[in-house]
Amino acid sequence: MNRNFTKTKIQVKDKGCLLEGDAAARGRVCPAEQELLQPPVLIIRPTSPKEGSPVTLTCMIRPTPQKSEVQLQFLFYRDARVLQPGWSTSPEFQIPSIRKEDSNFYWCETKTVNSEIKIKSSKSQIHVHRVPVSDVSLDTRPPGGQVMKGDKLVLICSVAKGTGDITFLWYKGSLGLNLERKTQRSLTAEFEIPSVRESDAEWYYCAADNGYGPRLSGLVGITVRSPVSRPVLTLRAPRAQAMVGDVVELHCEAPRGSSPLLYRFYHEDAILENSSVPFGQGVSFNLSLTAEHSGNYSCEIDNGHELQHSETVTLAVKVPTGERSDRLTAGVMEGLLGSLGPAIVALLFCCWLKKKIGRRSAGNPPRSPPSPVHQESTHLNSLDPGKLQPIYENVNAVSGDEIYSSVYQIQQELDSTAGETCGKEFESSDIYSRVRKEDFTDVDYEDAM
Repeated sequence: MNRNFTKTKIQVKDKGCLLEGDAAARGRVCPAEQELLQPPVLIIRPTSPKEGSPVTLTCMIRPTPQKSEVQLQFLFYRDARVLQPGWSTSPEFQIPSIRKEDSNFYWCETKTVNSEIKIKSSKSQIHVHRVPVSDVSLDTRPPGGQVMKGDKLVLICSVAKGTGDITFLWYKGSLGLNLERKTQRSLTAEFEIPSVRESDAEWYYCAADNGYGPRLSGLVGITVRSPVSRPVLTLRAPRAQAMVGDVVELHCEAPRGSSPLLYRFYHEDAILENSSVPFGQGVSFNLSLTAEHSGNYSCEIDNGHELQHSETVTLAVKVPTGERSDRLTAGVMEGLLGSLGPAIVALLFCCWLKKKIGRRSAGNPPRSPPSPVHQESTHLNSLDPGKLQPIYENVNAVSGDEIYSSVYQIQQELDSTAGETCGKEFESSDIYSRVRKEDFTDVDYEDAM
């Protein structure tokens, strides 16, 4: 009985050699299948892989079948376990990331598509090398190791290198109190403290181990910062009523708050003093009082996260009575001098100028031509003797037998103000008398008038 074969089957010249399915040909080996009697060779690349690296397995047939119509199938094993779900036409099988636990014996098997005859390769051992952990470090979130009380703190343990399952451990304090242990195939692991307390302020470190012994990180200090409470400002004076000249101590302190703290003292809105302390303690500031120091005082605390202000404290500085009177008098005088100063200067200048002019006129009396004698008597009679007082000066001989004299009359009115006195001009008149030389010694000057 003749059978029709598909193109995928091996066609041979020997008509007596029928492929699988022909009962008469069972037990016989076709020439094409004879080429498969040589066992394949399993090639491993790389030969000594590191854990985590890819590995390629190749099942190589020697010699290669001469006929292209021959279709082969392959199957790969690790020890007795099949690595793939079924037969594959590809002579390669890839392990994407080999693990330390994958170290074992590997082999492959091949057959033709339509044959039940299977040929196995010899077993080859794969020894996977694990990379030890190195460069272990501990980081924190939030960064810097500073966390507010009640907030979450995350301790992050990391390794720069290392393959396989890594066991991470976290420790607290110098005695190494174990806090947590985690094993995972990762270069980083985290340990979380959901709500930080003040007792969590300590030194921390972590360790990592992947089978070659633990490797430790450096120490990381954790600082737990407490929210700053409202500060209290206290004024300490030597007496109940602060006086000018007293020294008052201003003390600012907060009941709660983590350090370092920056204190500021205020008088109204002006800063009096800045002071920083490394520990949670109050700060004092001494102030020598003057009258200007009366007013409102307050203080402020800053710990880098928030500001808190104290309540306002009022200070009244008492000024002694004598000093107050002196200060008032000085203030009034200062005001008067400021407003009347220009007027006083002008008045003094006026007096000085008029005196200077008067002196200059007295030193150089005006000379005018002699007047007739009858005019002289008329001029003298017009003067009021009660208001004028004569002053006789400068008897000069002018020419011939005539003598000229200058007589100055000064008013005797005494005014109450210096301005009125300076306003009265010196009045003068020239009296010319004609006296003969021979009678000069016999005539009194007063009689001549």
